[in-house]
Amino acid sequence: MSRVLLIEDDPSVREGVELGLRRRGHEVRAAATGEAGLAAMAEFRPDLLLLDLMLPGMNGVQVCRRVRERSQLPIIMLTARGDDFDVVIGLEAGADDYIVKPARTEVIEARIRAVLRRLDDGGQGRPDIEVHGELTVDRVGLTVAKAGRPLALAPSELKLLLHLSAAPEQVFSRQQLLEHVWDHSYHADARLVDACVARLRGKIEDQVGSPRYVQTLRGFGYRFGPL
Repeated sequence: MSRVLLIEDDPSVREGVELGLRRRGHEVRAAATGEAGLAAMAEFRPDLLLLDLMLPGMNGVQVCRRVRERSQLPIIMLTARGDDFDVVIGLEAGADDYIVKPARTEVIEARIRAVLRRLDDGGQGRPDIEVHGELTVDRVGLTVAKAGRPLALAPSELKLLLHLSAAPEQVFSRQQLLEHVWDHSYHADARLVDACVARLRGKIEDQVGSPRYVQTLRGFGYRFGPL
């Protein structure tokens, strides 16, 4: 099972989530502050970070940004308000998904499994290595380079790119992308998609305002190309 680093300042929530995940076989390290969580990362070497949005001192958005400066560790944010503007900021900072508290342990574990699931379903019937303009996508090695320079993509960004580039010029709605990239089968928050697209464009596009690779079709969704 996975190694999960939980950063949550509410003792009851922290203990409940920690106990629930351990009962399901996960190895969990918990911290009450962002500073303590960052200090634990190097020693614990987690597979995933479960991060509360509202923390004392260094908040969840700041922690997320600090992690993204040095790692593409999968991050799921915990928030007490699903409509909170800070959720968007957290997604833009690099979070791969978010969960609204209170949430049952089985829901949290399902999201963890979805984020950590191997990205081996996007390349069925596709070449191992594809070249799209300046982009080189290695579907086996799960790496992306632009003009020969490796790009550091977060898990959700990589899976989104793999899914879109597997069907160039096909338009995918936000709901379709939520189902295929985030494994959310219900009507989830489209902000996950929009924030991830914005982050991905910032890494692969020469001009974010005039995207060459990930294009928007207003009222319909997103497509890859044409180049």
